[in-house]
Amino acid sequence: MRPDVNGIDRAAINGKLPDPERTVQVLIIGAGPAGTAAAISEAKAGAEVLLVDENPVTASLMGLDTPLYFGGRMTTAVQRQERMIAQIFATNPALEEALELGVEVALATCAWGVFVNGPGLAALPRPVVGLANEMRAWLVGFDKLVLATGARDIPMAFPGWDQPGVMGAGGFTALVERYDAFAGRRIVVLGSGELALKTATLARSRGLDVAAIVEALPQAQAVVGPDLADIPLLTGQVIHTAQGGLTGVERIQVGPAGGPTTELSCDTVVMCIGMAPAIELLNAAGGGLTLDSQRGGHVPVLTGKGATTLPNVFVTGDCAGFGAPQDSQAYQMGWIRALLSVGDGQVMVCQCEEVTRADLLGVQPPNYLQRPERLAGRDIHTLLADGPINQDQIKRLTRACMGACQARRCREQVALTLACATQSARVPLAGFRAPVRPLPLKVLADWEEAAAMTAGWDVWFGIPSQWVPYADIGTEREAAQMVVFGEDPA
Repeated sequence: MRPDVNGIDRAAINGKLPDPERTVQVLIIGAGPAGTAAAISEAKAGAEVLLVDENPVTASLMGLDTPLYFGGRMTTAVQRQERMIAQIFATNPALEEALELGVEVALATCAWGVFVNGPGLAALPRPVVGLANEMRAWLVGFDKLVLATGARDIPMAFPGWDQPGVMGAGGFTALVERYDAFAGRRIVVLGSGELALKTATLARSRGLDVAAIVEALPQAQAVVGPDLADIPLLTGQVIHTAQGGLTGVERIQVGPAGGPTTELSCDTVVMCIGMAPAIELLNAAGGGLTLDSQRGGHVPVLTGKGATTLPNVFVTGDCAGFGAPQDSQAYQMGWIRALLSVGDGQVMVCQCEEVTRADLLGVQPPNYLQRPERLAGRDIHTLLADGPINQDQIKRLTRACMGACQARRCREQVALTLACATQSARVPLAGFRAPVRPLPLKVLADWEEAAAMTAGWDVWFGIPSQWVPYADIGTEREAAQMVVFGEDPA
Protein backbone atom coordinates (compact mmCIF):
# COMPACT_ATOMS: atom_id res chain seq x y z
CA MET A 1 0.00 0.00 0.00
CA ARG A 2 1.26 3.47 -0.89
CA PRO A 3 -0.60 5.85 1.41
CA ASP A 4 -0.92 9.54 0.69
CA VAL A 5 -0.97 12.19 3.39
CA ASN A 6 -4.48 11.16 4.42
CA GLY A 7 -3.54 7.51 4.90
CA ILE A 8 -5.40 6.36 1.77
CA ASP A 9 -3.78 4.38 -1.02
CA ARG A 10 -3.06 7.04 -3.63
CA ALA A 11 -3.83 4.52 -6.42
CA ALA A 12 -7.35 3.93 -5.10
CA ILE A 13 -10.28 5.58 -6.88
CA ASN A 14 -11.89 6.98 -3.74
CA GLY A 15 -12.86 10.58 -4.36
CA LYS A 16 -11.50 10.57 -7.91
CA LEU A 17 -14.59 9.59 -9.89
CA PRO A 18 -16.16 12.73 -11.33
CA ASP A 19 -19.77 13.64 -10.71
CA PRO A 20 -22.11 12.59 -13.52
CA GLU A 21 -22.71 15.01 -16.35
CA ARG A 22 -26.07 15.87 -14.80
CA THR A 23 -28.50 14.60 -12.18
CA VAL A 24 -32.27 14.42 -12.45
CA GLN A 25 -34.95 13.77 -9.89
CA VAL A 26 -36.63 10.98 -11.85
CA LEU A 27 -35.03 9.01 -14.67
CA ILE A 28 -37.29 6.62 -16.60
CA ILE A 29 -35.87 4.05 -19.02
CA GLY A 30 -38.40 3.01 -21.67
CA ALA A 31 -40.96 5.23 -23.39
CA GLY A 32 -43.56 2.59 -24.11
CA PRO A 33 -47.06 2.84 -22.61
CA ALA A 34 -45.90 2.01 -19.06
CA GLY A 35 -42.87 4.30 -19.09
CA THR A 36 -44.76 7.20 -20.65
CA ALA A 37 -47.56 6.83 -18.11
CA ALA A 38 -45.00 6.86 -15.28
CA ALA A 39 -43.37 10.00 -16.71
CA ILE A 40 -46.73 11.79 -16.93
CA SER A 41 -47.57 10.82 -13.36
CA GLU A 42 -44.21 12.02 -11.99
CA ALA A 43 -44.41 15.26 -13.97
CA LYS A 44 -47.89 16.00 -12.65
CA ALA A 45 -46.48 15.53 -9.16
CA GLY A 46 -43.95 18.28 -9.89
CA ALA A 47 -40.83 16.18 -10.45
CA GLU A 48 -38.08 16.86 -12.95
CA VAL A 49 -38.32 13.89 -15.34
CA LEU A 50 -36.00 12.55 -18.01
CA LEU A 51 -37.63 9.87 -20.19
CA VAL A 52 -35.15 7.82 -22.24
CA ASP A 53 -35.89 5.31 -25.00
CA GLU A 54 -33.55 3.48 -27.37
CA ASN A 55 -36.11 3.57 -30.16
CA PRO A 56 -35.79 4.19 -32.98
CA VAL A 57 -32.90 1.73 -32.95
CA THR A 58 -30.51 1.82 -35.89
CA ALA A 59 -30.71 -0.59 -38.80
CA SER A 60 -27.37 -2.06 -37.72
CA LEU A 61 -28.73 -2.90 -34.27
CA MET A 62 -31.83 -4.43 -35.84
CA GLY A 63 -29.43 -6.58 -37.86
CA LEU A 64 -28.05 -7.85 -34.54
CA ASP A 65 -31.63 -8.53 -33.37
CA THR A 66 -31.36 -5.86 -30.69
CA PRO A 67 -33.41 -5.27 -28.64
CA LEU A 68 -35.96 -7.59 -30.29
CA TYR A 69 -35.75 -10.52 -32.68
CA PHE A 70 -36.32 -8.68 -35.97
CA GLY A 71 -35.18 -11.60 -38.12
CA GLY A 72 -33.97 -9.52 -41.06
CA ARG A 73 -37.51 -8.64 -42.06
CA MET A 74 -37.27 -4.82 -41.94
CA THR A 75 -37.63 -2.61 -45.00
CA THR A 76 -35.18 0.13 -45.93
CA ALA A 77 -37.51 2.60 -44.19
CA VAL A 78 -35.74 1.81 -40.90
CA GLN A 79 -32.68 3.68 -42.21
CA ARG A 80 -34.53 7.01 -42.16
CA GLN A 81 -34.36 8.13 -38.54
CA GLU A 82 -36.61 11.17 -38.99
CA ARG A 83 -39.39 8.96 -40.31
CA MET A 84 -38.86 6.45 -37.52
CA ILE A 85 -39.11 9.17 -34.86
CA ALA A 86 -42.32 10.43 -36.45
CA GLN A 87 -43.69 6.88 -36.33
CA ILE A 88 -42.92 6.60 -32.62
CA PHE A 89 -44.86 9.76 -31.83
CA ALA A 90 -47.71 8.68 -34.11
CA THR A 91 -48.07 5.32 -32.38
CA ASN A 92 -47.67 6.69 -28.84
CA PRO A 93 -49.68 9.95 -28.61
CA ALA A 94 -49.08 10.09 -24.85
CA LEU A 95 -45.55 11.29 -25.59
CA GLU A 96 -47.04 14.62 -26.69
CA GLU A 97 -48.77 14.97 -23.32
CA ALA A 98 -45.53 14.15 -21.54
CA LEU A 99 -43.68 16.87 -23.47
CA GLU A 100 -46.40 19.41 -22.70
CA LEU A 101 -45.99 18.61 -18.99
CA GLY A 102 -42.27 19.39 -19.18
CA VAL A 103 -40.91 15.86 -19.44
CA GLU A 104 -37.57 15.79 -21.24
CA VAL A 105 -37.70 13.01 -23.84
CA ALA A 106 -34.50 11.50 -25.27
CA LEU A 107 -35.17 9.09 -28.14
CA ALA A 108 -32.56 6.97 -29.95
CA THR A 109 -30.71 6.89 -26.63
CA CYS A 110 -29.97 3.56 -24.96
CA ALA A 111 -29.30 2.81 -21.32
CA TRP A 112 -26.31 0.47 -21.23
CA GLY A 113 -25.76 0.16 -17.48
CA VAL A 114 -27.11 1.03 -14.04
CA PHE A 115 -24.58 1.56 -11.27
CA VAL A 116 -25.53 1.96 -7.62
CA ASN A 117 -23.33 2.10 -4.55
CA GLY A 118 -22.47 -1.32 -3.20
CA PRO A 119 -19.70 -3.94 -3.18
CA GLY A 120 -17.16 -2.97 -5.81
CA LEU A 121 -18.89 0.36 -6.40
CA ALA A 122 -18.47 2.07 -3.03
CA ALA A 123 -16.53 4.93 -4.64
CA LEU A 124 -19.42 6.10 -6.82
CA PRO A 125 -20.28 9.73 -6.02
CA ARG A 126 -23.97 8.81 -6.51
CA PRO A 127 -26.14 6.25 -8.36
CA VAL A 128 -25.87 6.70 -12.12
CA VAL A 129 -27.16 5.32 -15.40
CA GLY A 130 -24.92 4.95 -18.43
CA LEU A 131 -26.55 6.41 -21.55
CA ALA A 132 -25.34 6.44 -25.14
CA ASN A 133 -26.36 7.49 -28.61
CA GLU A 134 -24.51 7.07 -31.90
CA MET A 135 -22.07 9.85 -31.02
CA ARG A 136 -21.11 9.46 -27.37
CA ALA A 137 -21.71 7.86 -23.96
CA TRP A 138 -22.30 9.69 -20.69
CA LEU A 139 -23.52 9.22 -17.13
CA VAL A 140 -26.68 10.68 -15.59
CA GLY A 141 -27.31 10.63 -11.86
CA PHE A 142 -30.76 10.10 -10.41
CA ASP A 143 -32.72 10.37 -7.21
CA LYS A 144 -35.27 7.85 -8.47
CA LEU A 145 -34.96 5.38 -11.34
CA VAL A 146 -37.91 3.68 -13.03
CA LEU A 147 -37.20 0.79 -15.39
CA ALA A 148 -39.93 0.33 -18.00
CA THR A 149 -37.89 -1.77 -20.39
CA GLY A 150 -40.70 -4.09 -21.51
CA ALA A 151 -40.17 -7.66 -22.67
CA ARG A 152 -38.05 -9.36 -25.32
CA ASP A 153 -38.51 -12.33 -27.63
CA ILE A 154 -37.73 -15.95 -26.79
CA PRO A 155 -36.46 -17.70 -29.97
CA MET A 156 -36.02 -21.47 -30.33
CA ALA A 157 -33.85 -23.31 -32.82
CA PHE A 158 -34.96 -25.66 -35.59
CA PRO A 159 -33.27 -26.66 -38.85
CA GLY A 160 -33.03 -23.57 -41.03
CA TRP A 161 -33.87 -20.99 -38.36
CA ASP A 162 -30.55 -19.20 -38.93
CA GLN A 163 -31.70 -17.26 -42.01
CA PRO A 164 -33.71 -14.10 -42.64
CA GLY A 165 -37.43 -14.54 -42.16
CA VAL A 166 -37.41 -16.20 -38.73
CA MET A 167 -38.32 -13.65 -36.07
CA GLY A 168 -40.04 -13.06 -32.74
CA ALA A 169 -43.48 -11.75 -31.88
CA GLY A 170 -41.99 -8.60 -30.34
CA GLY A 171 -39.87 -7.86 -33.40
CA PHE A 172 -42.85 -8.51 -35.68
CA THR A 173 -45.12 -6.19 -33.69
CA ALA A 174 -42.48 -3.44 -33.66
CA LEU A 175 -41.93 -3.60 -37.42
CA VAL A 176 -45.63 -3.83 -38.28
CA GLU A 177 -47.21 -1.57 -35.69
CA ARG A 178 -44.58 0.89 -34.43
CA TYR A 179 -42.40 1.36 -37.51
CA ASP A 180 -44.64 0.31 -40.42
CA ALA A 181 -41.54 -1.30 -41.92
CA PHE A 182 -42.25 -5.03 -42.22
CA ALA A 183 -40.95 -6.64 -45.41
CA GLY A 184 -42.91 -9.92 -45.38
CA ARG A 185 -46.28 -10.85 -46.85
CA ARG A 186 -47.17 -14.38 -45.73
CA ILE A 187 -46.40 -15.64 -42.23
CA VAL A 188 -46.60 -18.80 -40.15
CA VAL A 189 -47.19 -18.36 -36.42
CA LEU A 190 -45.49 -20.71 -33.95
CA GLY A 191 -47.49 -21.14 -30.75
CA SER A 192 -51.19 -20.93 -30.03
CA GLY A 193 -51.40 -18.93 -26.81
CA GLU A 194 -52.70 -15.40 -26.41
CA LEU A 195 -49.46 -13.94 -27.79
CA ALA A 196 -49.80 -16.04 -30.95
CA LEU A 197 -53.44 -15.15 -31.53
CA LYS A 198 -52.72 -11.48 -30.93
CA THR A 199 -49.92 -11.68 -33.50
CA ALA A 200 -52.14 -13.41 -36.06
CA THR A 201 -54.86 -10.80 -35.53
CA LEU A 202 -52.36 -7.96 -36.02
CA ALA A 203 -51.08 -9.57 -39.21
CA ARG A 204 -54.61 -9.92 -40.58
CA SER A 205 -55.41 -6.29 -39.72
CA ARG A 206 -52.45 -5.16 -41.86
CA GLY A 207 -53.45 -7.24 -44.87
CA LEU A 208 -50.89 -10.00 -44.34
CA ASP A 209 -51.62 -13.66 -45.04
CA VAL A 210 -51.40 -16.12 -42.15
CA ALA A 211 -50.64 -19.53 -43.65
CA ALA A 212 -51.03 -21.48 -40.40
CA ILE A 213 -50.79 -21.48 -36.63
CA VAL A 214 -48.49 -24.30 -35.51
CA GLU A 215 -48.62 -25.71 -31.97
CA ALA A 216 -46.18 -28.35 -30.69
CA LEU A 217 -48.46 -29.40 -27.83
CA PRO A 218 -51.50 -31.61 -28.48
CA GLN A 219 -54.02 -28.83 -27.91
CA ALA A 220 -54.34 -25.11 -28.54
CA GLN A 221 -53.34 -22.91 -25.60
CA ALA A 222 -56.02 -20.25 -26.16
CA VAL A 223 -59.48 -20.13 -27.67
CA VAL A 224 -59.35 -19.24 -31.36
CA GLY A 225 -62.05 -16.67 -32.15
CA PRO A 226 -64.23 -16.62 -35.23
CA ASP A 227 -62.05 -13.96 -36.90
CA LEU A 228 -59.17 -16.47 -37.06
CA ALA A 229 -61.21 -19.64 -37.49
CA ASP A 230 -60.29 -20.02 -41.16
CA ILE A 231 -56.56 -20.19 -40.41
CA PRO A 232 -55.30 -23.81 -40.25
CA LEU A 233 -54.46 -24.73 -36.64
CA LEU A 234 -51.87 -27.53 -36.65
CA THR A 235 -51.56 -29.01 -33.16
CA GLY A 236 -49.00 -31.62 -32.14
CA GLN A 237 -46.72 -30.45 -34.94
CA VAL A 238 -43.41 -28.64 -35.28
CA ILE A 239 -41.23 -27.23 -38.04
CA HIS A 240 -38.94 -29.93 -39.39
CA THR A 241 -37.05 -27.49 -41.59
CA ALA A 242 -37.24 -24.00 -43.08
CA GLN A 243 -35.96 -23.65 -46.62
CA GLY A 244 -35.17 -20.46 -48.46
CA GLY A 245 -33.23 -18.50 -51.02
CA LEU A 246 -31.31 -15.23 -51.23
CA THR A 247 -33.89 -13.27 -49.24
CA GLY A 248 -34.48 -15.93 -46.60
CA VAL A 249 -37.37 -18.25 -45.82
CA GLU A 250 -39.57 -19.32 -48.72
CA ARG A 251 -41.25 -22.46 -47.36
CA ILE A 252 -41.30 -24.74 -44.35
CA GLN A 253 -41.96 -28.41 -43.66
CA VAL A 254 -44.27 -29.05 -40.70
CA GLY A 255 -45.57 -32.22 -39.13
CA PRO A 256 -45.55 -34.43 -36.03
CA ALA A 257 -42.15 -35.32 -34.61
CA GLY A 258 -41.03 -38.43 -36.47
CA GLY A 259 -44.08 -38.28 -38.75
CA PRO A 260 -44.88 -37.14 -42.28
CA THR A 261 -44.55 -33.47 -43.15
CA THR A 262 -46.56 -30.93 -45.12
CA GLU A 263 -45.03 -28.04 -47.04
CA LEU A 264 -46.27 -24.52 -46.35
CA SER A 265 -45.36 -21.55 -48.50
CA CYS A 266 -44.38 -18.48 -46.44
CA ASP A 267 -41.69 -15.81 -46.22
CA THR A 268 -41.73 -15.36 -42.45
CA VAL A 269 -41.94 -17.57 -39.37
CA VAL A 270 -42.99 -15.64 -36.26
CA MET A 271 -42.11 -17.29 -32.94
CA CYS A 272 -44.87 -16.60 -30.43
CA ILE A 273 -43.89 -19.19 -27.83
CA GLY A 274 -43.18 -16.57 -25.20
CA MET A 275 -41.70 -13.25 -24.16
CA ALA A 276 -39.20 -12.67 -21.36
CA PRO A 277 -39.27 -9.64 -19.05
CA ALA A 278 -36.33 -7.40 -20.03
CA ILE A 279 -34.40 -7.49 -16.77
CA GLU A 280 -30.90 -6.92 -18.21
CA LEU A 281 -30.26 -3.54 -16.55
CA LEU A 282 -31.56 -4.66 -13.18
CA ASN A 283 -29.59 -7.90 -13.23
CA ALA A 284 -26.35 -6.20 -14.28
CA ALA A 285 -26.79 -3.72 -11.43
CA GLY A 286 -27.15 -6.50 -8.86
CA GLY A 287 -30.91 -6.33 -8.38
CA GLY A 288 -32.65 -9.40 -7.03
CA LEU A 289 -34.42 -11.77 -9.44
CA THR A 290 -36.68 -14.76 -8.98
CA LEU A 291 -38.11 -17.41 -11.30
CA ASP A 292 -41.89 -17.09 -11.42
CA SER A 293 -43.59 -18.91 -14.29
CA GLN A 294 -46.86 -17.13 -13.61
CA ARG A 295 -45.13 -13.77 -14.15
CA GLY A 296 -43.32 -14.73 -17.34
CA GLY A 297 -40.06 -16.31 -16.13
CA HIS A 298 -37.14 -14.57 -14.44
CA VAL A 299 -38.58 -11.41 -12.92
CA PRO A 300 -37.54 -8.75 -10.38
CA VAL A 301 -37.92 -9.43 -6.68
CA LEU A 302 -40.41 -6.81 -5.55
CA THR A 303 -40.15 -5.32 -2.05
CA GLY A 304 -43.10 -2.97 -2.44
CA LYS A 305 -45.23 -1.39 -5.14
CA GLY A 306 -42.79 -1.62 -8.04
CA ALA A 307 -39.82 -1.36 -5.68
CA THR A 308 -36.83 -3.60 -6.35
CA THR A 309 -34.09 -4.74 -3.99
CA LEU A 310 -31.97 -1.76 -5.11
CA PRO A 311 -32.62 1.52 -3.29
CA ASN A 312 -34.68 4.05 -5.26
CA VAL A 313 -34.92 1.71 -8.28
CA PHE A 314 -38.42 0.73 -9.42
CA VAL A 315 -39.92 -1.32 -12.25
CA THR A 316 -43.16 -0.95 -14.14
CA GLY A 317 -44.85 -2.59 -17.12
CA ASP A 318 -43.82 -5.91 -18.65
CA CYS A 319 -40.27 -5.84 -17.25
CA ALA A 320 -41.84 -6.18 -13.79
CA GLY A 321 -43.50 -9.41 -14.93
CA PHE A 322 -46.85 -10.05 -16.50
CA GLY A 323 -49.74 -12.39 -15.88
CA ALA A 324 -48.96 -15.55 -17.86
CA PRO A 325 -52.11 -17.46 -18.87
CA GLN A 326 -50.27 -20.74 -18.29
CA ASP A 327 -47.08 -22.00 -16.70
CA SER A 328 -44.69 -20.24 -19.07
CA GLN A 329 -41.70 -22.43 -18.19
CA ALA A 330 -43.64 -25.66 -18.68
CA TYR A 331 -44.98 -24.44 -22.03
CA GLN A 332 -41.52 -23.44 -23.27
CA MET A 333 -40.12 -26.76 -22.04
CA GLY A 334 -42.79 -28.59 -24.06
CA TRP A 335 -41.75 -26.70 -27.18
CA ILE A 336 -38.02 -27.24 -26.70
CA ARG A 337 -38.54 -30.99 -26.23
CA ALA A 338 -40.57 -31.14 -29.44
CA LEU A 339 -38.00 -29.15 -31.41
CA LEU A 340 -35.11 -31.25 -30.10
CA SER A 341 -36.81 -34.27 -31.66
CA VAL A 342 -36.31 -32.87 -35.17
CA GLY A 343 -33.03 -32.13 -36.85
CA ASP A 344 -29.63 -33.40 -35.74
CA GLY A 345 -26.69 -32.19 -33.70
CA GLN A 346 -25.68 -29.73 -36.41
CA VAL A 347 -28.67 -27.46 -35.78
CA MET A 348 -27.26 -24.09 -34.71
CA VAL A 349 -28.18 -23.01 -31.18
CA CYS A 350 -26.05 -19.87 -30.88
CA GLN A 351 -25.91 -18.13 -34.26
CA CYS A 352 -23.32 -15.50 -33.34
CA GLU A 353 -20.72 -18.03 -32.14
CA GLU A 354 -21.81 -20.89 -34.43
CA VAL A 355 -22.44 -23.24 -31.51
CA THR A 356 -24.43 -26.31 -32.53
CA ARG A 357 -26.57 -28.61 -30.40
CA ALA A 358 -23.74 -31.14 -30.50
CA ASP A 359 -21.25 -28.50 -29.34
CA LEU A 360 -23.53 -27.41 -26.52
CA LEU A 361 -24.34 -30.89 -25.20
CA GLY A 362 -20.78 -32.06 -25.83
CA VAL A 363 -19.49 -28.98 -23.97
CA GLN A 364 -17.15 -28.26 -26.88
CA PRO A 365 -15.90 -24.94 -28.28
CA PRO A 366 -17.32 -23.98 -31.69
CA ASN A 367 -15.74 -25.35 -34.88
CA TYR A 368 -13.89 -22.15 -35.72
CA LEU A 369 -11.68 -22.70 -32.64
CA GLN A 370 -9.05 -25.40 -32.37
CA ARG A 371 -10.28 -28.25 -30.19
CA PRO A 372 -7.65 -29.94 -28.00
CA GLU A 373 -7.88 -33.74 -28.01
CA ARG A 374 -8.15 -33.77 -24.22
CA LEU A 375 -11.65 -32.27 -24.55
CA ALA A 376 -12.93 -35.13 -26.69
CA GLY A 377 -14.18 -37.12 -23.71
CA ARG A 378 -16.07 -34.22 -22.19
CA ASP A 379 -19.84 -33.82 -22.44
CA ILE A 380 -22.74 -32.48 -20.44
CA HIS A 381 -22.89 -35.60 -18.27
CA THR A 382 -19.20 -35.58 -17.31
CA LEU A 383 -19.64 -31.92 -16.42
CA LEU A 384 -22.76 -32.74 -14.40
CA ALA A 385 -20.71 -35.18 -12.31
CA ASP A 386 -18.78 -32.20 -10.94
CA GLY A 387 -21.90 -30.37 -9.74
CA PRO A 388 -25.03 -28.55 -10.92
CA ILE A 389 -24.94 -27.10 -14.43
CA ASN A 390 -24.50 -23.34 -14.52
CA GLN A 391 -25.08 -21.44 -17.75
CA ASP A 392 -22.27 -18.97 -17.08
CA GLN A 393 -19.94 -21.97 -16.87
CA ILE A 394 -21.32 -23.38 -20.15
CA LYS A 395 -20.87 -19.97 -21.74
CA ARG A 396 -17.16 -19.94 -20.91
CA LEU A 397 -16.62 -23.50 -22.13
CA THR A 398 -18.62 -23.39 -25.37
CA ARG A 399 -19.02 -19.65 -26.11
CA ALA A 400 -22.79 -20.17 -26.39
CA CYS A 401 -24.49 -16.83 -25.55
CA MET A 402 -21.22 -14.89 -25.97
CA GLY A 403 -21.96 -13.22 -29.30
CA ALA A 404 -22.84 -9.77 -30.54
CA CYS A 405 -26.60 -10.23 -30.02
CA GLN A 406 -25.75 -10.59 -26.31
CA ALA A 407 -27.67 -13.90 -26.14
CA ARG A 408 -31.02 -12.43 -27.16
CA ARG A 409 -31.42 -15.27 -29.65
CA CYS A 410 -30.15 -18.09 -27.43
CA ARG A 411 -30.19 -17.35 -23.68
CA GLU A 412 -33.50 -18.98 -22.79
CA GLN A 413 -33.31 -21.83 -25.27
CA VAL A 414 -29.81 -22.81 -24.11
CA ALA A 415 -31.06 -22.97 -20.52
CA LEU A 416 -34.08 -25.03 -21.58
CA THR A 417 -31.95 -27.38 -23.70
CA LEU A 418 -29.54 -27.96 -20.83
CA ALA A 419 -32.46 -28.57 -18.47
CA CYS A 420 -33.85 -31.21 -20.87
CA ALA A 421 -30.47 -32.90 -21.33
CA THR A 422 -29.73 -33.06 -17.61
CA GLN A 423 -33.32 -33.70 -16.48
CA SER A 424 -33.03 -30.68 -14.21
CA ALA A 425 -36.01 -28.69 -13.01
CA ARG A 426 -34.24 -25.61 -14.34
CA VAL A 427 -30.83 -24.26 -15.21
CA PRO A 428 -29.97 -20.76 -13.97
CA LEU A 429 -29.79 -18.18 -16.73
CA ALA A 430 -26.45 -16.61 -17.57
CA GLY A 431 -26.00 -13.25 -15.89
CA PHE A 432 -25.96 -9.88 -17.64
CA ARG A 433 -23.07 -7.41 -17.51
CA ALA A 434 -22.76 -3.82 -18.64
CA PRO A 435 -22.86 -2.72 -21.35
CA VAL A 436 -26.17 -4.49 -21.93
CA ARG A 437 -26.33 -3.04 -25.43
CA PRO A 438 -23.64 -3.53 -28.10
CA LEU A 439 -21.74 -0.24 -28.32
CA PRO A 440 -18.66 0.78 -30.33
CA LEU A 441 -15.56 1.26 -28.20
CA LYS A 442 -15.17 4.76 -29.62
CA VAL A 443 -18.50 5.63 -27.98
CA LEU A 444 -17.66 4.09 -24.62
CA ALA A 445 -14.10 5.46 -24.44
CA ASP A 446 -13.57 8.21 -21.88
CA TRP A 447 -10.83 10.55 -23.10
CA GLU A 448 -11.28 13.08 -20.29
CA GLU A 449 -10.22 11.06 -17.28
CA ALA A 450 -9.44 13.14 -14.21
CA ALA A 451 -5.73 13.80 -13.62
CA ALA A 452 -5.94 12.31 -10.12
CA MET A 453 -7.28 9.07 -11.58
CA THR A 454 -4.58 8.80 -14.25
CA ALA A 455 -1.75 9.56 -11.83
CA GLY A 456 -2.76 6.82 -9.41
CA TRP A 457 -3.20 3.95 -11.82
CA ASP A 458 0.38 2.85 -12.25
CA VAL A 459 -0.60 -0.83 -12.08
CA TRP A 460 -3.38 -0.52 -14.68
CA PHE A 461 -3.19 -0.42 -18.45
CA GLY A 462 -3.59 2.73 -20.49
CA ILE A 463 -1.28 5.14 -18.60
CA PRO A 464 1.84 6.83 -20.02
CA SER A 465 4.31 5.07 -17.71
CA GLN A 466 2.78 1.67 -18.53
CA TRP A 467 3.49 -0.86 -15.78
CA VAL A 468 5.07 -1.13 -12.40
CA PRO A 469 5.43 -4.94 -12.07
CA TYR A 470 2.96 -6.28 -9.56
CA ALA A 471 5.73 -8.02 -7.59
CA ASP A 472 7.46 -4.65 -7.11
CA ILE A 473 4.50 -2.97 -5.40
CA GLY A 474 5.32 -2.20 -1.79
CA THR A 475 9.03 -2.88 -2.19
CA GLU A 476 12.04 -0.63 -2.69
CA ARG A 477 12.03 -1.59 -6.35
CA GLU A 478 8.72 0.25 -6.82
CA ALA A 479 10.31 3.60 -5.93
CA ALA A 480 13.13 2.90 -8.37
CA GLN A 481 10.64 2.11 -11.15
CA MET A 482 8.75 5.34 -10.53
CA VAL A 483 11.94 7.41 -10.67
CA VAL A 484 12.72 5.86 -14.07
CA PHE A 485 9.25 6.91 -15.27
CA GLY A 486 9.74 10.42 -13.96
CA GLU A 487 7.14 10.09 -11.20
CA ASP A 488 7.39 11.15 -7.60
CA PRO A 489 7.79 7.99 -5.44
CA ALA A 490 6.61 9.80 -2.28
